Amino acid sequence: MRVEPLTCAIGAQLSNVNLGVASRDPALVAEIRALLLRHRVLFFRDQDITRAEHVAFARHFGELEDHPVAGSDPDHPGLVRIYKNPDTPNDRYENSWHTDATWREKPPFGCVLRCVECPPVGGDTMWANMVLAYERLPEHIQTQIAGLRARHSIEATFGAAMPIEKRLALKAQYPDAEHPVVRTHPETGEKILFVNGFTTHFTNFHTAENVRVGQDFTHGGSDLLRYLLSQAFIPEYQVRWRWQPNSMAMWDNRSTQHYAVMDYPPCHRKMERAGIKG
Repeated sequence: MRVEPLTCAIGAQLSNVNLGVASRDPALVAEIRALLLRHRVLFFRDQDITRAEHVAFARHFGELEDHPVAGSDPDHPGLVRIYKNPDTPNDRYENSWHTDATWREKPPFGCVLRCVECPPVGGDTMWANMVLAYERLPEHIQTQIAGLRARHSIEATFGAAMPIEKRLALKAQYPDAEHPVVRTHPETGEKILFVNGFTTHFTNFHTAENVRVGQDFTHGGSDLLRYLLSQAFIPEYQVRWRWQPNSMAMWDNRSTQHYAVMDYPPCHRKMERAGIKG
């Protein structure tokens, strides 16, 4: 197996490896897992594998989860179909920097994504290293956010365009989750900046240290959150991947954010994603 880092910050392409074979080889899976922890997102070309092999490979890393809004393949539960066509409007949440499903109490471990069909040009996906984003924050910001917690919501994102009854039912099924703003990676011990497009507000910002007068609560908290969200936008923390049919990506959802670039005209774009429970 050949390992080629794609940037200085994040991402590596693995060659001379077939994930269908890996789905039946625990030793190879262990090697890939170690590389995932080091590079955070791994890329593969020419993976002409079956859906069953895709699912079997991902299951080496944990149980798979369905998505409450995007549909799964009926024959392979947990393999979410992200299919776009000229008649499908943008869903507004792929082309936003985000970490998958942080609105869950236990967000996913990671994902294995395969391209079935894509535009000839456009439709790339980008990832950002949120360990590096935390490490390079000014020291006084690191100190300020050390004990902060934040709310993450599916209602305010996927549910926002739904009729109110359906939106409230979605929130009842998936109540807003609360997570630390600085998360500790459970395997590497690294500190991670853990706010993203699903984050709505801090839940414990209103303290004497942060709020002099009432106005500070709104502007101080929202300005700080905006600043933290903007860290994923920094190119030095990013990698960008150009899709081809049978290309695949696997990422550590705990330490990264990603962004699906919707720069292509109306066309077919078919992706299949196995999300691994956290």
